[in-house]
Amino acid sequence: MREDEVIGWLLGSDPAVRWQVERDLVDAPRERWEATRARVSHEGMGARLLAHQDADGQWAGGAHFPRGWFETGRPREAEQPWTATSWSLKDLREWGVGAPALDDTAARLAESCRWEYDDLPFWGGEVDVCINAFTLGSGAWLGVDVSALARWFPEHQLADGGWNCEAEEGDSVRSSFHSTLNALRGMLAYERETGDRMLRASRARGEEYLLARKLAYRASTGELVGDFVTTFAYPERHRYSALTALDYFRDAARSGGRGPDPRMADAVEMVRAARHPDGTWHQEAVLPGRTWFPIDVPEGEPSPWLTLMALRVLRWWSAARFPVDS
Repeated sequence: MREDEVIGWLLGSDPAVRWQVERDLVDAPRERWEATRARVSHEGMGARLLAHQDADGQWAGGAHFPRGWFETGRPREAEQPWTATSWSLKDLREWGVGAPALDDTAARLAESCRWEYDDLPFWGGEVDVCINAFTLGSGAWLGVDVSALARWFPEHQLADGGWNCEAEEGDSVRSSFHSTLNALRGMLAYERETGDRMLRASRARGEEYLLARKLAYRASTGELVGDFVTTFAYPERHRYSALTALDYFRDAARSGGRGPDPRMADAVEMVRAARHPDGTWHQEAVLPGRTWFPIDVPEGEPSPWLTLMALRVLRWWSAARFPVDS
């Protein structure tokens, strides 16, 4: 397919994809993409996920895991279910559902939802940086005062500039690509929803951690940090990839962040190399685990989500001073 045919194909996708195509790829007037975005809460995936919400505001009866997950003897390392509250809120927010569609969900969760870790109250977060990042973004989106949780991030930033979920257990003093990107995304969502810029310096340090490693490589050896960098999947849940990292930097630039950096060039080439002859990017690794319903296509099929992300990243890069082929 030619690129205009690919975009036409994307415009036939779920409203959660379509409004972003209209905004990021075809430069539609704001009123057009906002009208499409308003449909996400009552059509397609957004409406389906909202319909699974429990009366007490939760999903699957739990904060990060369904009710009873550990009582049945399932180890934490077993296939992570993606149906509980933190994951559902993250999806709805990233798909573009407006906060009013969730009505008094924030208050209901404050009353009913507690973390599996130490029975802590939901909106206060817990000790895992990725979970706290999801909670920070979702709380700000729903109008909760999560400023105390926001201060947690610079307080727990590691000496190398990033974050690592394992650091809280004393298992690591080095940052993780996964944890760092999740922290950055949550902090950006917080700033965008609240206008509070107190995390900008911390976020800049985290961005530099990734950029110093060209979004892909170990600082110690210069080797690829892992196969996950070039394995593109949607939904990515908590996993890092060059595509997800580039899409974060593109998104951050919309809020006054740094533009394309020449150190991103290798990651951009990884995205270019993953394009298939049909002009799309294919699903490469559906993460195992219980879901309410399929969000994207099976492995090996053209993915609307990955294609949207890749095209807008390449468009952003091509408009910069550092094209890949310069």
